[in-house]
Order: sequence, then C-alpha cells, then structure tokens
Amino acid sequence: MRGIRVGRVAGIPIQLNWTFLVILPVFAWLIGQQVGRLIDPLNGLLGLGIAPGTLTGGLLPLALGAGAAVGLFGSVLLHEFGHSFAALRYGYGIESITLWLFGGVAQFEDNPDDWRAEFVIALAGPAVSVGLGVAFGAVASTVSLPETVAFVVGYLALMNVVLAVFNMLPGFPMDGGRVLRALLASTYSYPKATKIAADVGKVFAFLMGFFGILSQDWLLVGLALFVYVAASGEAQQTALQAALEDVTVGDIMTPASEVKTVAPRTSVAELLSRMVQERHTGYPVVENDRLVGMVTLEDAQSVREVEQDAYPVGDVMATEIASVGPRTEAIQALRAMQDDGVGRLIVVDDDGDLVGLISRTDLMDAFDIISRGGRVGGPGRYRDRGETSYPGSS
Repeated sequence: MRGIRVGRVAGIPIQLNWTFLVILPVFAWLIGQQVGRLIDPLNGLLGLGIAPGTLTGGLLPLALGAGAAVGLFGSVLLHEFGHSFAALRYGYGIESITLWLFGGVAQFEDNPDDWRAEFVIALAGPAVSVGLGVAFGAVASTVSLPETVAFVVGYLALMNVVLAVFNMLPGFPMDGGRVLRALLASTYSYPKATKIAADVGKVFAFLMGFFGILSQDWLLVGLALFVYVAASGEAQQTALQAALEDVTVGDIMTPASEVKTVAPRTSVAELLSRMVQERHTGYPVVENDRLVGMVTLEDAQSVREVEQDAYPVGDVMATEIASVGPRTEAIQALRAMQDDGVGRLIVVDDDGDLVGLISRTDLMDAFDIISRGGRVGGPGRYRDRGETSYPGSS
C-alpha cells in the first residue's frame, strides 16, 4: 500500500494513499447531506438536545461533514494504532499505517504465526474503536457543548461503535476474519485455517456485494470486491509461504552454468536480437567471469533504433543490481522481488561472483511442485515423493 508519508508516531510511518485524498471530501459531502436526518437519532441515543433544523442552513452542514469526516478517519488511524501497538508487544515490526479509500491498513513486516498473538492483535483495533465510542459518547452526554461540536462528537461516538461491529464481521481479512483464523489455527494448520477463513470471507464478500447492488451503495460494492480479492491473495500467500518453508534460493535457482549472460561490449542491437530469439527480457552482464551489471529490455529500449548498433550493453546496463545469496530463504527472495518491482534476482556468493538466477517463475514452479507432493532435490530440480505436503492449501 503506497502513500504520501506525512509523519511518524512511535517510530511507525503514517501515510496517506491518493484514494484517501479523493474520498475525504466525498465523505464530508455525504455526512453533510445527512445532518438533518442524524439529529433525532443522536438526540435519542445520547440526549444531545440539538434543536431540529438548527444545523441545516447554508454551508454549516458541509462544515459539520468535514469535521466529522476528519474525526472519523482520525478514529480509523487510532484503530490501526491499536493493531500496531499490540503487534509490537508481540515482537512484530510495523512497516507503516496507511489511510486509504476504505479506511486504514497497518502493514506488518511479518504476519503473526502464533494464533494467540493474532487473536489479540485482531481484537485490539475494534477494542480501541469501542473505547473511543464510549469516550465520545460520555463527553457528548455529560459535557455542555455547542450544538455544532455536540453533533460531531455524537456522530463520532456512534460511528466508532459501528466501525468496531462492522470490522468484527467474519469477512477475512477484516478483523473478524482474522479472529476466526486465529481460532481455527488453534486446531488446524495455519494454511488450512487461512483457507477456511478466506472461504468464509469470500461468501461474506459476495453477500455484501449483493446487498450493495440492491441498495445501489457502490462504496459497499467496492469494499466487497476488496475483501474478496484480499482474502484470495492472503490465502495464496500463506500457502506459498508454508510450501516454501525451509527452501532456500540455492535449492531452486537456475545455476550459473545455465544462466544466459551477455558481455558489456555486446551491442544493444545484438542484445535485442537475442531477447527475441531466447525470449528473455533481462540478462546478467559478465566480464572475465565477474558480474558487472544487469541489462533489461527497458534499458535497451532507451537507445534510439538508429544508434543500437553503436551502443554497447555496458553503456546502458544497471550497475546497482538486486541480488540475493544462495542461502537466502526462497520466500524472502519473493518479497524482495515484490518490494523492488522486478521479476528476477541475481544470485551471488560472498565474493560477489554470479552463482545463479532466480525468477518468479522458478518460485511459482517450486510452489506448484511442492504443494503437489514433490520436494526440492538440488538447484532447479525436484523429485516426486508421492504425498501431499500441505493439506487444505490452495
């Protein structure tokens, strides 16, 4: 989840995704349109004593909507801090908290692998929201406030409770879905617990989307789509991580003897010709058996066609190379590819010499073979063992 970094709290970077900048004024407008209809329910629940019709004139509803929208997203931020501080307590690092279209996302460096830790971490966010709801409600009910302030505080009291209840619905990977997975993981393997929770989340997403279509609530439809895609993605990621446990890059890489390389003096025209013939879009650049760079199709295309015969690869190659060691865990290599936005990594030894290459295809092939009952049998090789490794994984 990318965003604009706006600060850091307790060492945790806070980001705003571009979708947040779009949805904030939309929320302000929507809340402003509902001010007149919300006064009676808030009076009934919290005894605010706001006179009907006093907050609906001119630009006041829009101003109230803006204040309530900012307060609501501030509450979402505190909700995510609840998850984050609980995770830190269990030793899990936090990469960032990002506010976006559907609220907030706390990005962990590693997913909790203990069901008790995940149970507490998942509950911490809704607990914060309930606490905020109670606190705002107490202030609105007991403190004499101007009607405009009373409305915003009362609205935040109500919405924080709604936020907590909604998040506890079993729509994995929402908080309720993560609580469900944690409870399942106390009995089943983590991949199987994730698959069951993800399947429940998909059903929930379908029902939510169906209700959203009937009510023409397109934001709810979008949230349903997000839940469905996120549940599928996390189930696959968990199964992948389980399948590749204890597998190293050296086990599945293409060894250096089979890696196609180019020399720095090779012309860009010749490189492009090889790319077409060999169906590769990236090559390590090697000189005197030493790795000196990496060249990709994008690098080659930066040279005008009329100059491709004259330009050597050494002039366009990248010298800062994304690489891993042969003892690196395979799942860490996949994360490095995702972080760097690349499809392959050079494998080098402690002296910086080329020993192989690992690609997303290598990782996906390894996952497919292992999950079907095979096991690693050396660099780029697999053997069948005739049994299923991870029951219930997808």
